[in-house]
Amino acid sequence: MSSPSKRREMDVMKLMMSDYIVETINDGLNEFNVEFHGPKDSLYEGGVWKVRVELPDAYPYKSPSIGFVNKIFHPNVDELSGSVCLDVINQSWSPMFDLLNIFEVFLPQLLLYPNPSDPLNGDAASLMMKDRKQYDQKVKEYCERYAKKENINSTAGEDSSDEDISDEQSASSDDDIAGHADP
Repeated sequence: MSSPSKRREMDVMKLMMSDYIVETINDGLNEFNVEFHGPKDSLYEGGVWKVRVELPDAYPYKSPSIGFVNKIFHPNVDELSGSVCLDVINQSWSPMFDLLNIFEVFLPQLLLYPNPSDPLNGDAASLMMKDRKQYDQKVKEYCERYAKKENINSTAGEDSSDEDISDEQSASSDDDIAGHADP
């Protein structure tokens, strides 16, 4: 049986050899970001997210920590931290699963089939249950605003639409640094 560190190396390499762009953090295999594209035939299609992965020392016996870096509007993703509420990662993880399962099955399924009855984002869950059309529109707005290729190089929560503000406006006051309220 191989050691957890060999398994970690093998799983990360398998992810790197697939169609995913993997960016290691601090030159190690414990923390890295993965470029993740929204699944076809979903509200998230066309969106691009940077997903942060942290592998515990006991991986694959202990589940990885997964979080969206750029914003996503979804009942099972915390809007501020990007944390993901997904039973298969949080409670029923098995060493039989690997990192490719997360990006090819678990996250696409989460985006295709949100569970508003177990929310991390109460606003998204409530809107989804009360007004599906408005929920769908807000998901698409977030995709347009935060989930473009150029957004994944920004820090979490940055609003890329600020790029078209002139230099005069962007230097107007220290209050502008704090950012803008969400719609």
